[in-house]
Amino acid sequence: MTIAETSKKYGLTADTLRYYERIGLIPPVPRTKGGVRDFDEASCRWIELIKCMRSAGVQIEALIEYGALCRQGEGTEERRKDILVEQRALLLGRMEKMQQSLERLDYKIANYDKLLREK
Repeated sequence: MTIAETSKKYGLTADTLRYYERIGLIPPVPRTKGGVRDFDEASCRWIELIKCMRSAGVQIEALIEYGALCRQGEGTEERRKDILVEQRALLLGRMEKMQQSLERLDYKIANYDKLLREK
C-alpha cells in the first residue's frame, strides 16, 4: 500500500507516517524497487498499535523503546512487558481522573436540570 493509501486508511498525514518511521515508532517500511514506501501488513499492524496507544495517551518515548525492543527480539520480553505494565498503570490513573471529572460534570448538569425545572 502506498503512503497516500496508508495515510487515508489510518487518518494520518504522510508526513506523520514518515516521522513515525524516522524516529523508530514503526520499523523501516519495505520499499519498491523504485524506492517508494510499500506498507505491508506488518507495517499496518504497527500503525494500528501506535494509533491505539497514542489515543490512550501512551508517550512516544515508551513506544519507541517498545518498538526497538521488539525488533531486538528474544531476550527483551520482560522489559517489553514492563513497559506495557507501566503504561497501563499510567492509563488507569488518567482514567480515574477522567471519571472524577465526568462525575463532577454530571453533578453540575443535574444541578442545572433541577434549577431549570424549578423555574
